[in-house]
Amino acid sequence: MIKTDFKHRMKSILSLDSHPGHIATGFAVGVFISISPFVGIHTFIAILSAIVFKLNKLTTITGSLVNTPLTILPLLMLNYRLGEFILGQPPREISFKVIDWHHLKEYAAALFIGTSITGLAAALCSYFFIYRLVLRFQQKDPGLAELGRESIITGESLDQDRQEQQQ
Repeated sequence: MIKTDFKHRMKSILSLDSHPGHIATGFAVGVFISISPFVGIHTFIAILSAIVFKLNKLTTITGSLVNTPLTILPLLMLNYRLGEFILGQPPREISFKVIDWHHLKEYAAALFIGTSITGLAAALCSYFFIYRLVLRFQQKDPGLAELGRESIITGESLDQDRQEQQQ
């Protein structure tokens, strides 16, 4: 994704008139998905997760785009090594001569454990970072600041309130 496009998406996220926790949760779920080994279907998983867990689709999809094509392979290798370490397996050479499930399944357990741990840590960090960023952004805009205060007091998302009022 182009840098200006990502900046535009982030500005759109920060200016949502929703509870900061709701915005941050969607982004954090997307970040967790971006760390997963399901390369190529991160956006699909993000949309599905947003629908199932009733999260904002924009925030979840944007979070899933955090891990770029330049960082995905080194991160997967790091996560695989972390999984090997946690499972107590000795490090071994990785071969991608044949890329099919039968050949790759011997690496799966370590990879899933590593990506789950890293994904959870990244999701937690991104949640708190985005939450604080949204609060700061909302305080700069008087209208958003009032909406943010109301949503924090009630603990509800303003997006849900508007949808209920429209029905």
